[in-house]
Amino acid sequence: MFFKKDYATPGPGIDPDAPEKTGVARFVEILQLECVTLLKLNLLFLVSCIPVVTIPPALFAMQRVVRKMVLDEPVRCFYDYRMAFQKRWKEAYGAFLLTALPLGLGAYGMWFYLSCAAQQPLFFLPFTLCATIFLVAMLSSSYLYGILSSGKKLGESVRLALMLGVGKPFRAVLAALCYYGMLVVAVLAFPLSALYLLLLGFSVPCLLGNFYIRTVLKRYLPEHS
Repeated sequence: MFFKKDYATPGPGIDPDAPEKTGVARFVEILQLECVTLLKLNLLFLVSCIPVVTIPPALFAMQRVVRKMVLDEPVRCFYDYRMAFQKRWKEAYGAFLLTALPLGLGAYGMWFYLSCAAQQPLFFLPFTLCATIFLVAMLSSSYLYGILSSGKKLGESVRLALMLGVGKPFRAVLAALCYYGMLVVAVLAFPLSALYLLLLGFSVPCLLGNFYIRTVLKRYLPEHS
């Protein structure tokens, strides 16, 4: 019964005759309308991640549901999550690898070459390269899942995400602080943050990150945004 009601009834919408809210007011409005769905989504995501190997499609499925909230589309949490998980799992693994590998290798390279640069300044050159790779990957990843969830193929999504990550970095930084920063803070605060992580610790940062990039994607994905 926990998911049945959500499956059968489209999520709440906004009065089409009411003036459109923006900024903080709009985000608070989404939170009010979708608070129960965000709770369900967070629990769904955590359960889906238990096998570990399912983390990539679980990430994509969560992003897809949150993207529908941001676009003010009707949300059927369990159904929409399951469809995204099952139908786009290949692209989800590709997006995860194209994000995790550059971030991981870039971060390791930064640490390694910076430690070597203490004895040999020449190592600042590869450090700069690794730092650039890390930064571009982080900024691009802020847009990647939002673009991919619009229905575009992985290759096209990656190209557009790279372009926007480099060309529109401000919103990408804000989204990355939500995606990565809030998670890092919650993990460092564990076990005090255990209840937060269980109930809203993944769905709300995902919503906030997507909220920041929505105006950029609206310009470049007008048919979907």
